[in-house]
Amino acid sequence: MREPIRQIIAGLLAVLLTGCGTITTTGAASPTATSPSPSPSPTATAAGPAQSLEAAYEQVITDVLPSIVQINTKVGLGSGIVFDSQGHIVTNAHVVGQATQMNVTIATGGAPRPARLVSSFAAGDLAVIKVDKPDGLRPAKFGDSSKLRVGQIVLAMGNPLGLSGSVTNGIVSAVGRTVTEPENPGSPGATIAGAVQTSAAINPGNSGGALVDLSGQVIGIPTLAARDPELGGGAAPGIGFAIPSNTATDIAGQIVKDGKVTNTRRAALGIRGRTVVGPDDEPSGVGVVGVEPGSGAEKAGIRPGDMIVSVNDKKTPTMAELSEILTTLKPGDQARVAVMRAGARQTLNVTLGELPGD
Repeated sequence: MREPIRQIIAGLLAVLLTGCGTITTTGAASPTATSPSPSPSPTATAAGPAQSLEAAYEQVITDVLPSIVQINTKVGLGSGIVFDSQGHIVTNAHVVGQATQMNVTIATGGAPRPARLVSSFAAGDLAVIKVDKPDGLRPAKFGDSSKLRVGQIVLAMGNPLGLSGSVTNGIVSAVGRTVTEPENPGSPGATIAGAVQTSAAINPGNSGGALVDLSGQVIGIPTLAARDPELGGGAAPGIGFAIPSNTATDIAGQIVKDGKVTNTRRAALGIRGRTVVGPDDEPSGVGVVGVEPGSGAEKAGIRPGDMIVSVNDKKTPTMAELSEILTTLKPGDQARVAVMRAGARQTLNVTLGELPGD
């Protein structure tokens, strides 16, 4: 919800994040489109098609908005999606923050309801909370985010700036983005793989809400919105990011079933590190502060004091970029990790482990 700065979208513009923190992006599985809203085709200007699209919007909002909630903690607010009939609600970890108790209000109105934290998965910026009295809550329908198409019309639903039950429209601008937030008091420092880029407006308070297609299915959880430092921190129109629904339902399902994340499906080196800044004041690698016992890093011979400079020949000047590369790999994969040790470069073969759940 509190959202600081960093560069994003190579070759497009530098941005400041509004949602979780600074972000970087790598790769896209498909082309990018950044129009703030879909342009109508010539035939769409006719009364019939225009009324048909308007009716579709109205139907989706009627169907989905009762599944969107506003989450209030002692330090801020955000949005959430009703996950099941037992009162579980999925949201962003940064919306919950350190809170274990919060109030929930349905976007369509009603009295606030007390809720409690079930579990957070900070590394993926997801959390599940539970309302003890779920009567009247309507579970949302989640779609298959792997089938998203660039250009598809989507609606973002949530509570931007505390304006309960707000809806914005746009398109799927790109899929397959990798975005990284910096770790700070307002952000868990998550790296989100396969993020959905959208032109639907996302503002503080939208985080944890729903990105919905015209069939009324949730296909993403809005998490990040970009700002342009060249505009004095003003909004960068048409650039926002959502956690794909397949990731959200997988993580939320584990939390509901087991009370925690039991399988992150994400690779890990097994080190604790920090970004090292060189003499030119530019980041030059990841300094290894600690190595987890029994991890792939320990077995491969990585030691505290080493500086990781690349993985599979891809440079890792920062912790964020190291995390982004690891999200493209799987537990059990072999990785070539280049380290600087006592001024000499060495390459070690590491069998990657699994990123632990919180």
